[in-house]
Amino acid sequence: MAVLIQSCTNKSNYKLPILGSREPVETTVDGKTVIDTIYQTIPPFSYFNQDSIAVTDKDFDGKIYVSDFFFTSCTTICPVMHRNMLNVYNKFKGNPKVKFLSHSIDVKYDLPSRLKKYATKLGVEGNQWEFVHGSRDSIFGIAAKSYLVSAFEDSTDPQGLVHQGWFILVDTKKHLRGAYDGTKEDQVKQLMLDMDKLLAEEAANEK
Repeated sequence: MAVLIQSCTNKSNYKLPILGSREPVETTVDGKTVIDTIYQTIPPFSYFNQDSIAVTDKDFDGKIYVSDFFFTSCTTICPVMHRNMLNVYNKFKGNPKVKFLSHSIDVKYDLPSRLKKYATKLGVEGNQWEFVHGSRDSIFGIAAKSYLVSAFEDSTDPQGLVHQGWFILVDTKKHLRGAYDGTKEDQVKQLMLDMDKLLAEEAANEK
């Protein structure tokens, strides 16, 4: 099962960590050996969203985004998660630097038309918040390997599907910058604070 480290500090001078695996790489600059760190990133992906439009990693270039895993018929943590995510969405609604990406793990039933009904019921319009459908391998694979979130089929579970309730904050370089329990209001509030911090960091890097 994947384990994530949360970002949970309010210190104004604190820089959000980069989560996930990292690898030192040696390069030679002016005859000197320099060690750089290569951090884990979200790999290229392609899904279909609630409007049956292809969504790829390129649609998130130059943006920070919050990612999660869910399914529309979930009766346990998903309703709480997306009520909380809706608060985050409403805060950043219309901000061209922010997006949201919710992956359905019910690859059999959560086709785009069903995702559209779900998004509409939540009150989500446009493409700032993408609800996406993909193949079983692509969804479960990117959950565990890239976002470090457990999501899988489980015949012993009443609904046959199990997933963690993490909201994952990703920066413009596709690095993981924070993980928050989407069922807990205090952690969701911290997510919003960290999003403000990350936006400020990204703006400073653009100067």
